[in-house]
Amino acid sequence: QQVISSCALDRLPSTLTMAPMKTMKASAKVMTKGALAEALAGEHEMKKTACAKIIDSLAEIATKEVKSAGKFVIPGVCMIKTRVKPARKAGKKMMFGKEVVVKAQPAKTVVKAFPVSTLKKS
Repeated sequence: QQVISSCALDRLPSTLTMAPMKTMKASAKVMTKGALAEALAGEHEMKKTACAKIIDSLAEIATKEVKSAGKFVIPGVCMIKTRVKPARKAGKKMMFGKEVVVKAQPAKTVVKAFPVSTLKKS
């Protein structure tokens, strides 16, 4: 392969374009709350409305626990944690070799979900 110097790049025609990036394959549709309730109802011989209420209460409990304790675990699925991102001062920052002016941002709490290790391995 040839190495092109930076001055040789200036002489290249501007019509050259990069190859398009690969798009993600269209995966199966995401399961909705109603579909999840229906699947649970069929598996445990319950009514769909009862399963929907259970899903709602799980969401409420998870929200309350994450806000108070900062951590909530759904066994066998994931762990939801909060993390405090520190404030960012305004100033100049080097990004990709260019100096960029960055605005100040206040500290904020970010919610993250971590899958269980068995899900990662599968």
